[in-house]
Amino acid sequence: MAPRKKDTELTKEAIMNAARELFVIKGYEHVSMREIAKELHCTHGALYYHFQNKAELFYKIVQTDFQFLDGLLEKVLQASYSSKEEAVKTILLKFIEFGLTYKSHYKLMFLTQNLELDMLMEQEPNKSYERFAQAIFQFAPDKANPTVIWCLFLAVSGFVTKYVQTDAEYKDMEGLAEQYVAFLIKGFLS
Repeated sequence: MAPRKKDTELTKEAIMNAARELFVIKGYEHVSMREIAKELHCTHGALYYHFQNKAELFYKIVQTDFQFLDGLLEKVLQASYSSKEEAVKTILLKFIEFGLTYKSHYKLMFLTQNLELDMLMEQEPNKSYERFAQAIFQFAPDKANPTVIWCLFLAVSGFVTKYVQTDAEYKDMEGLAEQYVAFLIKGFLS
């Protein structure tokens, strides 16, 4: 049996990373705090030092992941572009790249279905979507309206959802992603 980690060595980040993987593999409902502790070779009490319960742990994981996605989008927004087409293309591709590079994050953020968590998680996805919508509107205000922006979001989400369950990485899908986004932009900007 592996020695237990000292509680002082156990960081929130380590707990969240281990829990994220277990939640993705087994589903939220089928993972206990004891199982996460076992994975980390620590006592389950050590987890409760950092998180009140499993729902709070899950929420913190998803909140952190949405903040990470929002940070990537913010970097895209800070760059300069030669055209609105290039800007919108970069936003859409960055979302696809995030989903296919950070599959565990994406699955928890967008594909987890649980009534207990729906109430907790309502705010983070909405804030992230609002940021996405603002970004699209910023670069193409003459073409962007709520319905069109929602359709773009659904389209890139659908692309990621199609490939997130496979072994394909973003670098494997980059060419197809670029063609897909070019197709979307052609319709969006026409």
